[in-house]
Amino acid sequence: MKVWDADALNPEQQGALDEPGSIVLVACPGSGKTRTLTYKVASELQKLTSQRQFVCAITYTHRAAEEIEERIGDLGIDTEQLWIGTIHAFCLEWIIRPYGIYHPELKNGFQVINSHESEQMIARLCAGSNPKVTYYDCGYHFTTSGRSLQCPSVVKHSAVNSVLDLYFAELKRDRKLDFEHILLYALELTRSRPEISKLLSMIFTFIAVDEYQDTREIQYEIIASILRTGNGDVRALIVGDPNQAIFTSLGGYAVDAADYSKQTGLALKAMELSKNYRSSTRIIDYFANYKVVGSPIEPAAENRTYASEITFNNTVDRADLEAEIVRLIKHNVNDLGISPNEICVVAPWWAHLGSLTRHLVAALPEYEFDGPGLVPFSRDIDNFWYKLARIGLTEASPRLFVSRLRWAREILHDLEAASVTVGHVSPRSLLRLSNGIHLSATDGLEYLALYFDEIFERLHVDPGIIPTLVGQREAFFSESKVRIDRLVRDGAPFVTDTELIKRVFRPRTGITISTIHGVKGAEYDTVIAFALMNGMVPHFNDPDQLDGAKRLLYVIASRARKNLHLIAERGRTQRFHPDYDTTLPLRDLAFDYDV
Repeated sequence: MKVWDADALNPEQQGALDEPGSIVLVACPGSGKTRTLTYKVASELQKLTSQRQFVCAITYTHRAAEEIEERIGDLGIDTEQLWIGTIHAFCLEWIIRPYGIYHPELKNGFQVINSHESEQMIARLCAGSNPKVTYYDCGYHFTTSGRSLQCPSVVKHSAVNSVLDLYFAELKRDRKLDFEHILLYALELTRSRPEISKLLSMIFTFIAVDEYQDTREIQYEIIASILRTGNGDVRALIVGDPNQAIFTSLGGYAVDAADYSKQTGLALKAMELSKNYRSSTRIIDYFANYKVVGSPIEPAAENRTYASEITFNNTVDRADLEAEIVRLIKHNVNDLGISPNEICVVAPWWAHLGSLTRHLVAALPEYEFDGPGLVPFSRDIDNFWYKLARIGLTEASPRLFVSRLRWAREILHDLEAASVTVGHVSPRSLLRLSNGIHLSATDGLEYLALYFDEIFERLHVDPGIIPTLVGQREAFFSESKVRIDRLVRDGAPFVTDTELIKRVFRPRTGITISTIHGVKGAEYDTVIAFALMNGMVPHFNDPDQLDGAKRLLYVIASRARKNLHLIAERGRTQRFHPDYDTTLPLRDLAFDYDV
């Protein structure tokens, strides 16, 4: 039974909600994609007729999963029979952990390593390679037919393959899985044991896939195996925007509805969301110049008549870049009336942002910032101790209650998966235990170490006897140490302050600093983007430079509601690259920019 108003959705969104079959939904920026997916999943939860049935939602990020689950909870819908998370988390929880005993590489146990550990292993093996290759040459992903290299230099492929052969052998020897092998083993299990997909098709009545344009072939096939064996009893909503397919160099692509219909055996109906409720008409007209796929976009926002400022600066020198960004921030706040927490500064790579963030903090002490240069550990969502840190670094509050309850549920699930008996502890009681811990340590990592020890003491569990947790704890703190050393070298000696790192998990409170990939799905009144150069937009490894650049510029510009400032600074140099030039689609676009 619906619990929302009749006018909660527009006709296009309502059409997707009412469609009884399976859908491929192309949604333009600001069209209410997440809203539609949320209501669709909520509606499917209400249709469940058995406690043994579930609805599944595959999201590209954990952040998106949390947002959607919170929205469903806000509608008053019980989410106990909802599974939501990334494809890697899905494969671990529903395929590898319960059925790994049927795979020769998993039957004797395994440990999932994080990206930092993987990078360290590959970098070490690269040191002995001949000819010489680096970690950055060794990117790869699996397809349904084998290994695919991401290095664009074919002459390096032999050496890269040799390094990866050693890396895979080391993983096998130590019974370790990286994120790519999670997908590979899940695919192999569903192929060798068709009954796995059949059982999952009996559990899940509905599967939603968000951001389908960034889904890879192997991921499509894992999902398709469940849909096929469901024989029409499992329906699907596959939603995204082909113009925002910015992970093509990693194997992501927007599947064709007709092709996926054949692959899944479902009659997938193509539908669209074409009304943009985010941006002004001028902003929409601008980012429409970078469309790769011709899909309609109709301005529908309340601020669609706003006189947006759109500027392009390709003359500022790199030495003056920070001053220019400071000027633009002040101009937007003081002259245009934009709230600081509605401003985002974006660049292609995290490497561009760390020191910039700290310099902006020093130059604009009256504002708060949320950025990568302010915290000593990465968002490694698959590390148990990172998950526990989220609870330890946040306070009990109504606004965070749903998120913290979800995190507590994940902690208990991971402990059970490690054969730790925690049946006597509920997610709510775990939160109560955590809320009762009060520590005075001012160093953030010391605070977390003490918190970890205290919470396990209160659980009456010794984590030192659980090999997977020992390894993940070592990885969590060693990776943090590496990051801290680098940050201190860059002039941030107070980066580990406890109060500072608590900002990591707070709702956005200041000016956002992010990469282009990290800002996908978000929106701001003003977007300031820099380092818009060839070789960066897109990355030099991207095999489709022109379309890749267009998609990235499309994502950048479509985040903005009101104002957009684009910068291709001069003076960025690198070995064999005397001076980066403006990325081609931006350089060649004839547009009437504001001064």
